[in-house]
Amino acid sequence: VQLQASGGGLVQAGGSLRLSCAASGRTFSGYRMAWFRQAPGKEREFVASISRSGGSTYNVGSVQGRFTISRDNAKNTMSLQMNSLRPEDTAVYYCAAGMVVTTQSKQYDYWGQGTQVTVSS
Repeated sequence: VQLQASGGGLVQAGGSLRLSCAASGRTFSGYRMAWFRQAPGKEREFVASISRSGGSTYNVGSVQGRFTISRDNAKNTMSLQMNSLRPEDTAVYYCAAGMVVTTQSKQYDYWGQGTQVTVSS
């Protein structure tokens, strides 16, 4: 499956952005989806994941209550609504597709190219 992330940009602290991930190729609904992020000089970290049906989601603690992951299997898209953004959320955000329930990046099979999110203080 091919993934294309979009929606990043520059926003002030407290603002919002909505990231999108468009999928093509293999059956989108057959994959668990996730968002990861990587800040300069840091390792890629898990942000949120969503089940194949969209009925189950999981967020890392630092974004709980601020970020919401969702998917639309009919449109082959996944989104990450990010509210109350903080400077520490600045990173390149990647969407990923995989088959297992995991927060480990190495266990995801397909990756988008990344979209830059910059939050100014």
